[in-house]
Amino acid sequence: MINRIRAIRKQKGLTLAEVAEACDPPTTAQTIGRLETGMRNLSLVWMNRIGAALGVDPETLVKGEEQPAPQVVARLTDTGPEGLTAPRDAILPTELVDGGALICLVVEYSQGEYRSGDQLWMRKVDPEDSHALMNRDVLAPRSGGRFAFGRLIDRKGSFVGLLPPGSGQRQIVIDGPPWLAVAEMLVRKL
Repeated sequence: MINRIRAIRKQKGLTLAEVAEACDPPTTAQTIGRLETGMRNLSLVWMNRIGAALGVDPETLVKGEEQPAPQVVARLTDTGPEGLTAPRDAILPTELVDGGALICLVVEYSQGEYRSGDQLWMRKVDPEDSHALMNRDVLAPRSGGRFAFGRLIDRKGSFVGLLPPGSGQRQIVIDGPPWLAVAEMLVRKL
């Protein structure tokens, strides 16, 4: 197994000390450094503590050795592309968030800003937390195995209002959906 603690910590812009302080109970930056470099064994207890401190699922901290991870080798700055001094693992943004389960919506017919072939990766959230999702694209289950998709524009009591992405479509109102899924990442082939 390959340890990805350093790659995740750097991608989140955190120092060793900040991760150590965020652990419960807090630990030292030196201990986090030793866990990152493999000088200290990464037990399940440490994986859970560091995963919580970084806000990621603990299994995100390690990966198998059989397949090489995609690498970040350069960055695009105001002066153009710059090579990194040392390549690092590329971690998907969806792996850097601790929260509900990920689901995927596949776009088969272009609507609004979404094109045929797009994949919209979404994270399930409790409808009670929907106040933070206002003006974001969400998927909501409806009765009979159907779904509604659109921009969350209204929330009153147990009712949520969605505006579908196509032009000229009417608002959809759903009473008490068991969950909502908020768009987190768009994957589009070039």
